[in-house]
Amino acid sequence: MKKSLKPSGVLYRKYRPQTFGDIIGQDHIVKVLEGAIKLDNISHAYLFSGSRGTGKTSLARILSREIGTVPSDLVEMDAASNRGIDDVREIRESVNTLPFESRYKVYIIDEVHMLTKDAWNAFLKTLEEPPKHVVFILATTELEKVPETVISRCQTFSFKQPNQAILKDFAVSIAKKEGATLEPDAAELVAILGDGSFRDAHGILEKVLSLKDPAKDGASKKITREEVEAVTGAPKAELVRDILSAIVEKDLEKGVKAVVRAGEANVEMKLFAKLVLERLRFLFLLRLKAGMDEYISKQVSEDDFNFLKTLTSKAGPDLTADVLLRFIIAYEDSGRTSIPELALELALADSINIK
Repeated sequence: MKKSLKPSGVLYRKYRPQTFGDIIGQDHIVKVLEGAIKLDNISHAYLFSGSRGTGKTSLARILSREIGTVPSDLVEMDAASNRGIDDVREIRESVNTLPFESRYKVYIIDEVHMLTKDAWNAFLKTLEEPPKHVVFILATTELEKVPETVISRCQTFSFKQPNQAILKDFAVSIAKKEGATLEPDAAELVAILGDGSFRDAHGILEKVLSLKDPAKDGASKKITREEVEAVTGAPKAELVRDILSAIVEKDLEKGVKAVVRAGEANVEMKLFAKLVLERLRFLFLLRLKAGMDEYISKQVSEDDFNFLKTLTSKAGPDLTADVLLRFIIAYEDSGRTSIPELALELALADSINIK
């Protein structure tokens, strides 16, 4: 049986969770698994589903270790590249072999939804009547592609995407372990770019940290939002500010020019719309005097907070929830047309009441 591991970045490997306590944001799963182990109530098949980078494979490996399986009795297969009936036949033949040193022989099958129809049919027979010494842990990003006959034979767990607050704290923690300090708005941008994935956040941090020379910068090296923008190609903060100013000042030309400049810089418009929406939300909350000043001040840089406060004092009563809704639609529609900038331009025109 081939053992196939997906390549990952240096930071992702270095800080990969090693125990149940290291898993972030999946307490609802960890508690159940810990309870099952204490009661010696181990299922013969688990199915982990969730978006990329949420910790499915990491938790599968931890579960394997926690039930006493050593590396020689652990088999990992990536169904994206080993998806045929011959690969499943190898599993069917090998499950009958007793573990070398462990109580359980564990099979982790990643991207299991990629198996072919014939492979599923062959695998189902093994899943129905597995030997007592075998535990299957299946992982998928597309649960809807897994046959119901397979789902019904597994104990299923749905992994939650980490929200931006969790990713932000995560990014700050990893940077600190690497001897760096992420400024608040830099951490916020890493969290946004991470897009619900610990793995992606690791990758972004790795790029940013590679710019720093520990010998020159020392343990107190700071990472600014501008540095994250430069490394990742994210839109510059000034372009986002221009959009907000255009909305408050009702200056369509200024707003459209900011969108055009973002396009000329090859900025991904969906990301640009997301960043605008984030700041627009803060502006809206400040205008409402909703008692969120302290919270917002911790999410952005001091300069950005002062900018938002100044802009709030200029905002009129027409900065309403409708404006936010227009930019939510712009975010959702970005990238759906052959003109990437169009959704943001329409949101600007509607918000500034240009007829």
